[in-house]
Amino acid sequence: MQLPPTFLEELRARTPLAELIGARVRLTRSGRQWKGCCPFHDEKTPSFQVYDDHFHCYGCGAHGDAISFVMQSQGLGFMEAVTELASRAGLAVPQPSAEAEAAEAARQDAFSILEAAARVFARRLFLPEGRAALAYLRERGLAEQTIRDFGLGWSGEGRGALAAELAREGFSAARLAASGLLREDGNSKISEFFFNRIMFPIRDSRGRAISFGGRVLGEGQPKYLNGPETALFVKRRSLYGLDRARAALRSNAPIVVEGYMDVITLHQAGFATAVAPLGTALTEEQLQSLWRFAEAPVICFDGDAAGSRAAERAIELALPLLSAGRSLFFAVLPSGEDPDSLLRSGGVERFRALIAAPEPLFQALFRLLRAQTGEATPEQRALLRTRLEAAASRIGDKGLAGEYRRTLRELFFMPARRRPAAKPARPQPGRLAADRPRQLMAILLRQPALLPELEEEFSNLALSGSLARLRSAILQWWEGEPLLDSTGLISQLNAAGLTAEAREALASAPLPVCPAGVEPAEARARWREVYDMLMSEPRLKEDVAARQREFAVSMEPTHEQKLAASKFELDAVRRGTGEEARK
Repeated sequence: MQLPPTFLEELRARTPLAELIGARVRLTRSGRQWKGCCPFHDEKTPSFQVYDDHFHCYGCGAHGDAISFVMQSQGLGFMEAVTELASRAGLAVPQPSAEAEAAEAARQDAFSILEAAARVFARRLFLPEGRAALAYLRERGLAEQTIRDFGLGWSGEGRGALAAELAREGFSAARLAASGLLREDGNSKISEFFFNRIMFPIRDSRGRAISFGGRVLGEGQPKYLNGPETALFVKRRSLYGLDRARAALRSNAPIVVEGYMDVITLHQAGFATAVAPLGTALTEEQLQSLWRFAEAPVICFDGDAAGSRAAERAIELALPLLSAGRSLFFAVLPSGEDPDSLLRSGGVERFRALIAAPEPLFQALFRLLRAQTGEATPEQRALLRTRLEAAASRIGDKGLAGEYRRTLRELFFMPARRRPAAKPARPQPGRLAADRPRQLMAILLRQPALLPELEEEFSNLALSGSLARLRSAILQWWEGEPLLDSTGLISQLNAAGLTAEAREALASAPLPVCPAGVEPAEARARWREVYDMLMSEPRLKEDVAARQREFAVSMEPTHEQKLAASKFELDAVRRGTGEEARK
């Protein structure tokens, strides 16, 4: 039986892979991924990695998605595995029917039509008719390669040219209408949906065109217009730019902005995880999609009243869905700025600094509610306290709700001069923890003489991306070469084409790590401190989870005290000690 791709995509989207596999395999965090010992062959050193949408064992080669994991681990056939996962996800498995087959054929037809339309629009942009649109995009600072990478185009004047051109490829007007390219007015007259607009192809996570957005050139309303919802395009589930961001999202958190141009200019500037909702407030489906990539996506809405309202709606939406592994950060833009304008006025480094030090959700919540109520009078303070309590009560996770209630109460009673600024002076706990592998790399780059005694720990660190490339080059060079000092080692890395990777590892953001010329004893002590914190966090998380289960069953004060102690210890590790705490 052939199942509709839409059903399988929905099934995979509703099946968190780490949660599914974690029920059978003991997994620990490894950067953005999870790791554990492979369930398909006997091993003592973990080589089994779980990503957001697939697993892979670097020992035996086992590989697949949620469906194939159930098949391989339980010895089930494809349909049996699908049925089991569908039952867990609350989905009904589609039954074979002529209607289902016809619907799937229509979907594939729509993909073909939209791709053909995207080619037409992109070609028109570089013809004389698209000259004004192309000039506008260039004035906004977009390079020609960026324009081509995102498939930007020009709709034309909407006088039937698109329908005529696609008719030559065999696509009828009725099929164009079903794909959202044509519409019928009140007089049963068919016309093009987009005209006199710069075109932005909207693609699904696999890179397939599912609709278009159009920006009017010159005066006209609405300024931005999305295609109508169709069998392929559902606005509340779609994120603009997700197809281009997926690779970068394996190692960096999503940056959620408001519009097409923000996404494109951020990608051009090197911020490859930028995505945007499609002209609507952030939805629960979009949040769930973002959380599959990171525990705390960064919300970066415009620095105006509308952006503040959008941030408030995002917080209201997120509160009932929060858990220990699901939150949000907020990058607060200066008044009147959006990401595009800030990049042009302040440059890449200014925006990078903003993203590196975002507000945690609890702080953004307090700031926004205080702005709504004020706190100059007893009545205002009473209202603010009531709203803070109500906000904490909306959090579904009762343990987390209690933590929010305590933290918001502390902020409420804290003198205004002691409250944290909108942009924290140092990264938040989760960011510190995520930065520790880079810190370890930086210490060894400053003191390569420590390599012999730290080789085993260094070799077994869970590294990815630029850090993995640096380690591979360092260990490969060290096999046959004498030890070098820091300057010599960095020169070797530069010669190997790893200049940018080394510079990133030694950067002062998000946390200064190890100055040039540091003494070996100090570097060794710092390396041990950071390594111990990195290794202890997974164990402490397990302790907290176990204490929570104990307390949930017994509700005994002694178990509550043990839970509090475990949380305190975990929080101390997340927040850092020693040098981290002083930064």
